[in-house]
Amino acid sequence: MNNDEKDSGFVSHLTELRKRLIHSFIFLFIFFIFCYFFAEYIYGFLVDPFAQAVKDDGTDRRLIFTALQETFLTYLKVSFFTAFFVTCPFILMQIWKFIAPGLYKHEKIAILPYLILTPILFFLGGMLVYYLIMPLAIKFFLSFESTGLSTSLPIQLEAKVNEYLSLVMKLIFAFGISFQLPVVLSLLARIGVVDSKFLKDRRKYVVVIIFAAAALLTPPDPITQIGLAIPLLILYELSIFSVKFIENKNLEKTDA
Repeated sequence: MNNDEKDSGFVSHLTELRKRLIHSFIFLFIFFIFCYFFAEYIYGFLVDPFAQAVKDDGTDRRLIFTALQETFLTYLKVSFFTAFFVTCPFILMQIWKFIAPGLYKHEKIAILPYLILTPILFFLGGMLVYYLIMPLAIKFFLSFESTGLSTSLPIQLEAKVNEYLSLVMKLIFAFGISFQLPVVLSLLARIGVVDSKFLKDRRKYVVVIIFAAAALLTPPDPITQIGLAIPLLILYELSIFSVKFIENKNLEKTDA
């Protein structure tokens, strides 16, 4: 292959990548516009854990905003977050279509399950936040309210719209990304970077790293930190079994 053919092939790959990226951004933008028209309903869905947690405490609750543009910007943020969350499978599909022509058949078979598993794990992480972590965390934070018997004034939560929804979206994103641990470790095992013995021997260090990461990714409270750390520890153990399974399959192919 001469230099002209190499340059032509490189340019064609860049053109293909550019086309895929443009398609992804267009799809994301269209869905963002669509989500903005339903931003109030999406907001209602995200705020429901707070509403359910406080509905029986006998106090009139509300979410407030202190800047004129705060609610508008929050709706934009919610719309973009939802659009990105929904379009992730489409973006992964575009990535797959870009890299698939350069892969052998057995490589395609090996990678395809991870592309399917990635959005599923992200969705499971988001569900864990929405249905379990947020209700527990809200009740924990509300326990620090005071009626004013021991203080000169009562201490009552009046959560800001932007701050509450930023917290929910941050947790969903943090849990969704963290739940990709089995995918990352399995891919590293396939290319020979780690093996099951390596993962087992470093289990005690991983426990410390996971709790440190949970402390950085979540608010400074034990509910969300433990809520992220324990599933990650479980996923790490499952990753060891997954890596061991990959090693056995590779060994069978070698023996054959």
